[in-house]
Amino acid sequence: MRGSKMAGMASRRIVGRAVALAAAGAVGGGLALGGAALAGDLGDETTVQEVQPVAPPAAASQVAAQASARGALSIAAIYRRDAPGVVQVTSTSIVRPPSDPFFGDLLPQQPQTEQSLGSGFVIDKAGHIITNYHVVAGARTVQVSFSDNDRLKARVVGTDPSTDVAVLQVAARSRALQPLPLGNSDLVSVGDPVVAIGNPFGYTRTATSGIVSALQRQITAPNSYPIDHVIQTDAALNHGNSGGPLLNGEGQVIGVNSQISTGNTGGDGNVGIGFAIPVNTVKQVAAQIIRSGKAEHPYLGVTLADVDTQLAHVFNFPVKTGLLVETVQPGGAAARAGLHGGTTSVVVAGESYTIGGDVIVRIDGRRIATVDQLRDVLDTMKPGDRVTLEVYRGRKHLTLTTKLGRQPPTPRS
Repeated sequence: MRGSKMAGMASRRIVGRAVALAAAGAVGGGLALGGAALAGDLGDETTVQEVQPVAPPAAASQVAAQASARGALSIAAIYRRDAPGVVQVTSTSIVRPPSDPFFGDLLPQQPQTEQSLGSGFVIDKAGHIITNYHVVAGARTVQVSFSDNDRLKARVVGTDPSTDVAVLQVAARSRALQPLPLGNSDLVSVGDPVVAIGNPFGYTRTATSGIVSALQRQITAPNSYPIDHVIQTDAALNHGNSGGPLLNGEGQVIGVNSQISTGNTGGDGNVGIGFAIPVNTVKQVAAQIIRSGKAEHPYLGVTLADVDTQLAHVFNFPVKTGLLVETVQPGGAAARAGLHGGTTSVVVAGESYTIGGDVIVRIDGRRIATVDQLRDVLDTMKPGDRVTLEVYRGRKHLTLTTKLGRQPPTPRS
């Protein structure tokens, strides 16, 4: 089974059945986590109940014990300190109902307003707020509600559907803002205690707790690109948690809650598998958005497959590891470099490959053995950067150079 593409590369690794969580509908055919959508006349007031943080007893005691052993904060202390920096995000959009099945467009349907609720958190005294792209996608207006019941109109500074990140900004006094401390997601380990604060089903600033269940997961962004290095947690996440922070035992943000998996249950609620975009990715994207109003990702324009020892042996490659170039997109960075794609389709151990193309072994002098490694290198670059690729074409070693392109809005087939 083939995976998704990112930076113009296809990965063969698909992890689980992740369900993308959108505010007003499913992303990529998945289940919404963005919030409880309230469709209809916005003249009716929506009452959202303020609740106290609740954690399952077993999970809470487990996290508390681990936090105590490591000298970390208690769940209550994390909540007291960080909850004021968590906001409820209300996005309003205009939707057009589908045509009448009998009369088509002869009976025009009136556009309807729709509200969706999500979460977000303050990152600085300038009023910038992080949330998910899918929480505010297509919104005509966005409002955020603070713990003191202040409700302010928010400006969408910019969005990045490729990482499901959006940056909002409110005009508020700096003393009224409580930015959350940002941690380092590269330092997270499986088993670390975590706390999620958000607005599930509109219940504002609700805390749930658990642990980091796994690392290096991959989920699908709203525009179908893969998001790498995702944190998996068993802290309960539900509709409305999207965009809220996942906090470590010190109360630092290590991820932005974005998706859940339903585990093929057919339901739409939490089953103990949630995913958070790593905060290091969010930092990088948010910095671009605040600086220029948008985030750009480099693009190579190839479809690749990992070469392992088995594949190298079957096809008599001159190297045991590398990246097999299966297709090269016309006009892209790889095409300008002169990379060759494959010509013949074959099946090995149930997997289909297109062979006959180049095998990439290094980029800018760094050894590359997997598609994930290449994406990590490209994530440190920007469109227009010049890169050097070392490849094998048959038994011949070549060095090619090119300028990276800009990632298209959606992956190209």
